[in-house]
Amino acid sequence: MAGHSKWAQIKRTKAVVDARRGAVFTRLGREIMVAARAGADPAGNFQLRTAIEKAKAAGVPNANIERAISKGSGQGGAEAERFEAVRYEGYGAGGVAVLVEAFTDNRNRTAAELRLAFGKNGGNLGESGCVSYLFEQRSIVRIQQPGLDEDALLERLLELEEQGGPAALSYSLDPAGAEVQGAFADLEALQDGLRQQGLTVESWEHRWIAATGCRIEDPETLQACLRMLDVLEELEDVRSVTANLEAEESLLEAVLGHPQS
Repeated sequence: MAGHSKWAQIKRTKAVVDARRGAVFTRLGREIMVAARAGADPAGNFQLRTAIEKAKAAGVPNANIERAISKGSGQGGAEAERFEAVRYEGYGAGGVAVLVEAFTDNRNRTAAELRLAFGKNGGNLGESGCVSYLFEQRSIVRIQQPGLDEDALLERLLELEEQGGPAALSYSLDPAGAEVQGAFADLEALQDGLRQQGLTVESWEHRWIAATGCRIEDPETLQACLRMLDVLEELEDVRSVTANLEAEESLLEAVLGHPQS
């Protein structure tokens, strides 16, 4: 699935650029606040530890992180209590399925913003459950190890499983390292086990993975889809955007090489 792989690479590159924006800092701060409800100590709160690692990777200042932990754990007021995790579903141009996860303190406002973003770019916001069956939520662990040999990675994954650790469901290699997929419930054990195998864990997260792709071959349709995904990701309430978009790398490169009006 070259197109899906290419889109994942685009999103990773874009995340580095977006991390310089204040809206992303706000988004990650909310994630920390919500996670800190279960306790302010990252050592005993894996969800909080994950949120902090994501914030640090995005360049969020330590002072912002500490302030978010304080608010979420009840030391800095009740701001965190206003936010709730909500999932929205819809379709993009060409029938591409889209999942949007958000932290919001006003469902009506967030739904209105999403409906506008979908509608202005050839898509539509759907009902709950309309596309989620096309995705599966997995644990994703990113290994930062340039030149990692596939045989060496397989050996470590098998050894981890033989020692009673979680099984890797799949993996992918690239010049900078690898991504390992596991079952949703195995995120903490998987990233910890890979470290114990001597691998350098850069990040970890839960991610929706498309079980069925939607292939786009028309440049204008693809451009509308990419533009819509960009608009959705820039909304302050949005935590993540996942699509089952697939396209040939050459078409993606051609479309991305032209400004998206």
